[in-house]
Amino acid sequence: MKFRMAAVAVSALLAVSVAGCATSEQNQRAGTSALVGAGVGALAGQALGGNTKSTVAGAAGGALLGAAIGTATTPQRGGQDYCRYQRRDGSVYTAPCQDDRYYDRGGYYGGGGGGY
Repeated sequence: MKFRMAAVAVSALLAVSVAGCATSEQNQRAGTSALVGAGVGALAGQALGGNTKSTVAGAAGGALLGAAIGTATTPQRGGQDYCRYQRRDGSVYTAPCQDDRYYDRGGYYGGGGGGY
């Protein structure tokens, strides 16, 4: 039982850390969908098999399927990369990625091509 809980905790931490490294919208959607898919797959594997092997297999299959669905459902934006930026007031907006960093009196800050 302790091994199972440790395996689930490590898997969740690994999935969260990988999802947090995503920079593009497609990678963010794939990471989030993989995380959700792994959770659903683990629950289904445990319900169907009732053992650790089934739970791990369900989590792995769910993560792969979730990542594929997240990638496939990302809207395409005509070849231009879009980034997410945050204003001083905390509001978030999407705009074409900038190659250089900029800051103006309106409180806009962004650049580096990666958004946040």
